[in-house]
Amino acid sequence: MTPSEFGKKVYNAIKGKWKLAFFSAVCMGLLIHMPVMLSDIPNHDGLDSMHFDQNMITSGRWLLSVACGFSSYYTLPWLIGLIGLVFLGVAAAALVELLEVERGWAVVVCSGLLVSFPALASTFAYVFTLDGYMMALLLSVLSVLCVKKWRRGFLPGSVCLACSLGIYQGYLSFAMILALFAVVMLWAGRESWQEKWKKTLHYLYMGILGAVLYYGMLQVLLWIQGKELDTYQGINGMASGPFARMAGIFTDLAGMYRDFGAFTLKGGVVFNNWISLAAVVLLGVAAVVSVFLLLHDRKGWKNPFFFVIMGVSVAVLPLVTNIVLLISPEVTYHLLLRYQWVLFPIGMVALASWKGYTGKSQDAVGLEEMEKTGGNPKTGDFVKCVSGRERLLCQWVAVLAGGALVFFYGVTDNIGYSNLQKRYEKTYAYCVRLLDRIEQTEGYYTGIPIAMVGVVGEDPYPVTDITWPVTGNMIGLNGDILLYRGDNYREFIRHYLGATLNILPPESMGEMYYAQEYVEMDSFPGKDSIRIIDGIMYIKTENRDR
Repeated sequence: MTPSEFGKKVYNAIKGKWKLAFFSAVCMGLLIHMPVMLSDIPNHDGLDSMHFDQNMITSGRWLLSVACGFSSYYTLPWLIGLIGLVFLGVAAAALVELLEVERGWAVVVCSGLLVSFPALASTFAYVFTLDGYMMALLLSVLSVLCVKKWRRGFLPGSVCLACSLGIYQGYLSFAMILALFAVVMLWAGRESWQEKWKKTLHYLYMGILGAVLYYGMLQVLLWIQGKELDTYQGINGMASGPFARMAGIFTDLAGMYRDFGAFTLKGGVVFNNWISLAAVVLLGVAAVVSVFLLLHDRKGWKNPFFFVIMGVSVAVLPLVTNIVLLISPEVTYHLLLRYQWVLFPIGMVALASWKGYTGKSQDAVGLEEMEKTGGNPKTGDFVKCVSGRERLLCQWVAVLAGGALVFFYGVTDNIGYSNLQKRYEKTYAYCVRLLDRIEQTEGYYTGIPIAMVGVVGEDPYPVTDITWPVTGNMIGLNGDILLYRGDNYREFIRHYLGATLNILPPESMGEMYYAQEYVEMDSFPGKDSIRIIDGIMYIKTENRDR
């Protein structure tokens, strides 16, 4: 078999909806995220990661270095972005297979939602890890898909979950929501009770085995490298998790529900204008109507236990979505950790697009019955006719509302990218002026120790960001300037201005930070904002006047 013949055979073996999902995700991803992929615009963390081997094992990410190794360890936005979109395209194909999305329009909308949700834009702001994070997302989807498709799929699924956690723990909620969705779909099916219980337990087995594999591999690699878990984001308390806080467990659970409601309704991400709000509401209505039609098709109303499963699933959904808060309540909840919210509009589209289970699509059945009876259907046929029309209406609502969300999410992403570009320009102009002042200060010499605070004062440089109402929660894309720490100045000036400064660590300020002499100094660009005291150059950039 020639390479061409082999390639053609593989291509023909791939389902049409997989191809459609993949190419839709990649093409729309390019259209939306091209501005940041064609630029070299860092955020504050990116300044330290121009070349970084991604060995983050002390943060529990023991596979991140391998996952990011495909694109080298240099920050190459175009290459990393392409690799990330390829992983995301495969994830879209796996997602539509898992959710049983069959209609072409629904496949396109689901793929568009996946690549346009603003949490992905925040991930692009941290582009140096994007390819690895998208691999983690793909593995989290595959972990659930393996359980659904194979008899003993919980074994490969647990490996996928462990590897996903080993790259980035933030996508655990992604897998848990999909597993919950798969269980509900399972109990809405026509399998025997024994088969339903067995399959449900397989999802539980996958989660437990995946967590054990992840934690076991983490401990082995920590022992080999002679390291310990860091305190960053409370990762060092991962082993004990909620068990160490049983006394306050109810407080934690209540906080998870509050956070879920606050971010969903007031976070400005799921919707941020009246059109996107209307689109979300219409999608929700279409999904609910489709569920009732599905219950009618499958006679689900005759199975009271299904309603118990539905009720429990709805009740635990906020907890599953916010599982990171149960593991570490002190975590700084970046938008990167909230990507799982995209599964709600995707799930709504999937529900609205489902076909019936009579061998042909239910939207056609009712119309056929109407034609057979000459417009005067019998009672049973009339129900089918109404069902068919409602299903058609749900589809139109889903495609229009879902398409509107994709568009407005894409607009939000590009507002964030526009502000990121402006942050870079403002930082560049600020650092040019600062470097010139440093070099013109009497007593300066190359390599002089420099002590400074990273924040930029708002009195001489007031806030000029006009995108805050949109980008307020888009970590990495919001704000006015890229500088937060002294080493941010060092790296920015080194990589973008071609100068090397000997900026000392924060503790070098010592008692000087509280000294009256420092308090009385002007904030940059004031005349007295730079002083050389005992051989150290002190630079005051903040508004510290007391």
